[in-house]
Amino acid sequence: MRSRALVLWLAGVACLAGALPLRAVEEPRWDRDAAARYLDGRMDAWWANAKTLKTGGGETRCLSCHTALPYVWARQALRHSQAATQPTPHEQRVLEQVSRRIGYRGDDQPYYDHTEAKKVESRGVEAVVNAVVLTGLDGDAIASDRQPLVSAAMGRLWDVQRPDGAWDWLDFGLEPYEAPDAVFQGAAMAAIAAGSPAGRRASDNEAGRAGVAKLRAYLRSHTTDQRAFNRAWMLLAAARLDGLMTEQERAAIVTDLESLQRADGGWSLADLGAWRWTRQEAPFAPPGTVDRALIAQSDGYATGLVVYALRRSGRPVSSPAVQTGQQWLVDHQVPERVGDPAWAPWRAYSLNHDREHGGPKGEPWRRMFMSDLATAFGVLALL
Repeated sequence: MRSRALVLWLAGVACLAGALPLRAVEEPRWDRDAAARYLDGRMDAWWANAKTLKTGGGETRCLSCHTALPYVWARQALRHSQAATQPTPHEQRVLEQVSRRIGYRGDDQPYYDHTEAKKVESRGVEAVVNAVVLTGLDGDAIASDRQPLVSAAMGRLWDVQRPDGAWDWLDFGLEPYEAPDAVFQGAAMAAIAAGSPAGRRASDNEAGRAGVAKLRAYLRSHTTDQRAFNRAWMLLAAARLDGLMTEQERAAIVTDLESLQRADGGWSLADLGAWRWTRQEAPFAPPGTVDRALIAQSDGYATGLVVYALRRSGRPVSSPAVQTGQQWLVDHQVPERVGDPAWAPWRAYSLNHDREHGGPKGEPWRRMFMSDLATAFGVLALL
């Protein structure tokens, strides 16, 4: 039953790659096979290096917002673009891991358990990640024999939701996904899950309706003071869950993001801040030394995220911002370098440490985390 559910699940339209406007311009030409090989190779590395969690008398691996979750989104979208119906082994393994984790037995190990605060933060992050994995890739046809898994994941999501409508989030002072402002991004991802067909069905109960109402209220009341990065995620959330923004509010975010496009057609994470790490007042500074020349450039993650968010907001591929953004991605796809641990189809660089020039913060595995995001969102922006 699980294998049938898996095939039906992975045969749907990708989470963030749902129905998009028909193309009015020639489709960009880029190397999809190289992108697929990179993503698969990075999941090989993830299973070998990721934190092991005691789960139900056995072990699983934690799933990350920078490698595993974007992999699921982008890899399925790539398969659909190549008319491949069978899931990759990594997609199968992700679903199997999530299926084992949503039971939440008392002795299951959280992502991080070295302090009580990290246990709480881990609980919130995992609830969101599991819900997105199980619901975020659904099309309109929902596999009925998978609905119990979805219901369990969405039930857990609403159980651990904070009173303010968001979720506790891991804070290691690392931008963009492990810092205080990432709470908003986590809520946006939860909205993507809640707005999916399977998420809506699983939340059609008292707890779910109350949770969705709190989530809407949180996102609506916190959007105006968010950095551009989080507002891009708000566009993705609003494309799935109704009632988050008016058309005027959506248009204002689109205009703001387009104003940040650089002359070369790309976007830079440096421009999507302000980045605060854990500080509440200026001067804001990263925890380590960064290569400012690298992070000052347009990068694959910022460009892919913004182009994809613009498309999901209704901007056609013929619009100048989308067209030039996609062209930037095509022009900056790095040719494949087999055996080079610093190769990715698209690169982005750490906002926290210089990981490009060796040292204790520069080992190849972590060096590429931002490029995992860059490649995944580059794929989504081009498909």
